[in-house]
Amino acid sequence: MGNKHSELPEFTDILVIGGGINGVGIARDAAGRGLDVVLCEKDDLAQHTSSASTKLIHGGLRYLEYYDFLLVRHSLQEREILLKSAPHIIWPLRFILPHHKALRPRWLIRLGLFLYDHIGGRKILPKSCGIDLRKHVSGSALKSKFTHGFEYSDCWVQDARLVVLNAREAQQRGARILTRTKCTALERKQDHWVARLMDCRTGNVSSINARTVVNASGPWVNQTLELDVSTMTDKAVRLVKGSHIVVPKLFDHDYPYIFQHADGRVMFAIPYERDFTLLGTTDIEIEGDPDKVSIDDAEISYICDAINEYLEQAVKPGDIVWSYSGVRPLFDDASKNASKVTRDYVLQLDQNGPPILSIFGGKITTYRKLSEQVVDMLKRPMAFDQPAWTAGTCLPGGDMKNYDFANFKAACSKLYPWLDESLLSDYVRNYGTEIEVLLKGCSSTKQLGEDFGADLFECEVTYLMTYEWAEKAEDILWRRSKRGLHMPKEGETRLQAWMDRHGAGRVD
Repeated sequence: MGNKHSELPEFTDILVIGGGINGVGIARDAAGRGLDVVLCEKDDLAQHTSSASTKLIHGGLRYLEYYDFLLVRHSLQEREILLKSAPHIIWPLRFILPHHKALRPRWLIRLGLFLYDHIGGRKILPKSCGIDLRKHVSGSALKSKFTHGFEYSDCWVQDARLVVLNAREAQQRGARILTRTKCTALERKQDHWVARLMDCRTGNVSSINARTVVNASGPWVNQTLELDVSTMTDKAVRLVKGSHIVVPKLFDHDYPYIFQHADGRVMFAIPYERDFTLLGTTDIEIEGDPDKVSIDDAEISYICDAINEYLEQAVKPGDIVWSYSGVRPLFDDASKNASKVTRDYVLQLDQNGPPILSIFGGKITTYRKLSEQVVDMLKRPMAFDQPAWTAGTCLPGGDMKNYDFANFKAACSKLYPWLDESLLSDYVRNYGTEIEVLLKGCSSTKQLGEDFGADLFECEVTYLMTYEWAEKAEDILWRRSKRGLHMPKEGETRLQAWMDRHGAGRVD
């Protein structure tokens, strides 16, 4: 499956530990500047925090209340850059914010939205506006007491696919991406690191020498630092669990909602995977193993109560068809309330010998800027001077003329007239211009190969195994896509059996 440790180089410039959004973003940036990069991830790409988000590229409207203006500004600037870089997996949304008379006054919301419209240099997305919920289509799903509200712009992202596409481009630019490979030891020598990497499939261990280590381990950042006794840190993370639930579709329009909650937080209700609604999120500080997190009854009640304050159709725990939880590795800024802990990141460069750079905190929206800053910080200790480059480039599949997804989809419908409309929509959304690689040699539905159900065909499975590091059914059904919501258990079992029989080698 392309992760053979015998193929490892003896030396590399940078060893990146962690295959979440920050790790792959750094690998991409560094490889694009001509550095030799090896990335190891103990599980699948985006298996943890980076696939457990609310799926938004956003400025963070509520951060304005905490006076985190710089974070909001940087996030809104990145929103524009990322929208252009991947218009297939990132697209605009118009959020509905009903005014709750018992909570924030309307003038304060207007002021916040005015700042939100202007401090990030918005160029692409439309500005916010007030709406009459008695006339707007979104008002029909709300309780009658909500008569006025606001509409504003943010973006949706297929979060796990964003991770995979960064990994793909990193690999295309020369990086080695080792999934299901755990760093089990770090030893600091005079001018380099020696790392021991264990293949989690076989237990085989290999060694690699690296000039620099980048610790992008997310919730495991401190555990990675503890692998070497010479590494010192005065930084810490706070592990905050965020959970979401998915229920059958609650409304028949495409507008997502953002609801104010009496505790000062916000709650989202977002159309999801055609037939469902995504609800969340929570903020629960945790201790212990970040690998073992799941939603609890208190979180389910919290989400349902918050949503039921607004929607006419009540949500009950029994409605839940799927839930997921992730651990946010937030930088510990000493806030008493977990919801108020900054979502900004802190970078620590330890040069007590060969450098190790550790990342504390961060959010998916600012991953590209974080990656750029990390590689810039390594310029002096690693003695290279290649400039930053990612701001004006597309991710794989995103190279559409004028970033015009609608026009690209229309062209694809003419190019592939034999494809069912819903399947075409899935392919162009997931793969963008890479649909050409996906469907190479196919001119009829029959040529897509075995049908596993939920519009998942053999040709897509082969593509994901060959180009996107997919090894297990869950990699495909819950990260590369969300077809697991639509597929019966029998289909998942059959898919895994097929993948076991047809283990495809990666194209490097």
